[in-house]
Amino acid sequence: MRVVQITDIHLFADTSQRLLGLLTLDSFQAALRQIMALEPRPDLFLLTGDLSQDGKPESYEMLRNLLTPLGIPTYWLPGNHDALASMEQILSNEVISPQKSFAVGGWHFLLLNSQVPGCVHGYLGVETLTWLDEQLQLIGDRPTLVGFHHPPFKVGSDWLDGSTLKNPSALFSVLDRHPQVKLVLFGHIHQEFSSQRRGVFYLGAPSTCIQFEPESEEFALGDEYPGFRLLYLYPDGNWLTTVERVNYSHQPDLAATGY
Repeated sequence: MRVVQITDIHLFADTSQRLLGLLTLDSFQAALRQIMALEPRPDLFLLTGDLSQDGKPESYEMLRNLLTPLGIPTYWLPGNHDALASMEQILSNEVISPQKSFAVGGWHFLLLNSQVPGCVHGYLGVETLTWLDEQLQLIGDRPTLVGFHHPPFKVGSDWLDGSTLKNPSALFSVLDRHPQVKLVLFGHIHQEFSSQRRGVFYLGAPSTCIQFEPESEEFALGDEYPGFRLLYLYPDGNWLTTVERVNYSHQPDLAATGY
């Protein structure tokens, strides 16, 4: 099974609006063209948050209208910039599913909401972690992928490390009890990232728009191209992954001090 993780699209309702000098709709469309040229085609899209920059319904309608004709089953979760109520209303049709627990290709997928309304950082509440534990008990030994928006580790950038998941130990206390969990995916950091803990691999992916400079003390944009993560998931629990960069050149606002 081929899964594409798409993250941090940051669409605007106004298609002419730029994020730090970049037209996010333009870069996302370039990513989609490259993804759909893959052979064979992906079996599944996972969208791991910050799908909109302004949280307006029109941005989610645009996303829906771009993805639905592709016919690739799509699942999503919110990031700190997203408006969950609008997502739930708009991102639900015959192709795009609001489900957060589902099985495909011998794997189970569990998608969590780490959003804290009004805040940049993430947090997984007691109710969410209880649901995660209950779902993992029901799944049994089927290989499982867990997704949410905020990284549960520091990534080596001082300014980003202040907005990670604030209670990673509570998450780990659940995941440590369930060896069927093989992969954890997240977004938020606009860069490739990989870490391992107790046999579980934790993977971050580049954004389809601007990239953050790794290991930077203060806010800084990187010069990498936009990207996405491609995963090959096998029924026996084995997996392979690559990060693909999109052939999309742009001139970012390198003088920016935040966004």
